[in-house]
Amino acid sequence: MVLLASLAAALVSPQPRRVPRDEAPPAVAAPPPTFELVYEQCFDLAWRNLRRLGVPDGQVDDAVQEVFLVVHRRLGDFEGKSTVKTWVCAIVARVASDHRRALRRKSPHTRTPDAAVDADTVADERGGDAHDRTERKEGVRLLHRLLDELEDDKRAVLVLAELEQLSAPEIAEALGENVNTVYARLRAARRDFEQAAQRERARDEWRLR
Repeated sequence: MVLLASLAAALVSPQPRRVPRDEAPPAVAAPPPTFELVYEQCFDLAWRNLRRLGVPDGQVDDAVQEVFLVVHRRLGDFEGKSTVKTWVCAIVARVASDHRRALRRKSPHTRTPDAAVDADTVADERGGDAHDRTERKEGVRLLHRLLDELEDDKRAVLVLAELEQLSAPEIAEALGENVNTVYARLRAARRDFEQAAQRERARDEWRLR
């Protein structure tokens, strides 16, 4: 039906007019990305950031599926006003928020912070030697512990700015916030993250005594 409608529209469309030399031709909109392309480009992004945004390791796989169900359902509405990355980050942030709310309604004992699947290291499990992989896993676990100490709104801004390198306007678009609010939260998030890191270092020093 879509192809038929397109053919019918082409048959009744007017003939192209001659364009004067001093008049530039109109810009041609780029075709929307396919679901397969978005999936290939953004799977790792969704996987690692769902955990960074508070989805427990044991639920990341289900959350990733939710993200791409939304992508598949809403891809036709994507107008290209933002990058695909920013658009997918917005979906990831909403899915992570839904999972956190559902988790809070349950018993705190349902959370498993150190499950077998490590969302930030799955993509490069094959790289490096065993020592390098162990160090990276420990670093990722530390990152997650520190992020877990942040309030949700600060956490989201910090992850998108520092780990995904999105600009403040892109973050504001992804989270549906004012740009000034994003800047303020980012400053607060950096401060709180550093304080959490200092507490972690103090605990390490105390354990070594």
